[in-house]
Amino acid sequence: MTPTPTTYHSRWRTNRRRLLVAAAVLVLVLVGVLIDRLRGDAPAAGSAVVSTAPSSTPSSDPPPPPSEPPPPGAVDAYQPIQAENAAALSGIDKQDTADQGGGQNVGWISNGDSMRLDAVNFGDTPAIQLVARVASDVGAGVNGRMEIRIDSPGNPPVGSLPVKNTGGWQNWISQATDVSGVTGVHTVFLTFAADRGDDFVNVNYVKFDR
Repeated sequence: MTPTPTTYHSRWRTNRRRLLVAAAVLVLVLVGVLIDRLRGDAPAAGSAVVSTAPSSTPSSDPPPPPSEPPPPGAVDAYQPIQAENAAALSGIDKQDTADQGGGQNVGWISNGDSMRLDAVNFGDTPAIQLVARVASDVGAGVNGRMEIRIDSPGNPPVGSLPVKNTGGWQNWISQATDVSGVTGVHTVFLTFAADRGDDFVNVNYVKFDR
């Protein structure tokens, strides 16, 4: 049966109303999704915002400066330093040694003599002891000593090693003495003093300990 015009217009209006309602619902859903996304990106009310920027407050303990490398040719203070390899000898001579390892020692050392060791590297940890390989046949009543001075023979000694009779000029022993803490690279002067002018010690090598 052919619908009357009135009936046709009523169905068309009904369908349009349904489409409008559906479109409105779709718009509301899309708006709700957009609002949820915006809320997810923004910090919640009352929540703290964590900053990733570095703090401008300086550290109370700045890192130590890097250690400078020792100069070329520096001598390790903690290995035996052969006396015959000293940069300079004053009043001292060399001779073949009967000590272990062979080679030479320095001898005929008496009051006022000295030797100079250049570019001795003590590193960053202070040296606290000197060990000397010595021999002596000094007579009774002669009191001698080896003094350790840093950078100048006129500086106060950082340590002093008393010398005793070892039973012969080639009868070698190791003697030790404390030294004030020394770090870095320095010229080391070994100066010798005694209450008489007699020769009182031979030296094969010295080394420091920490």
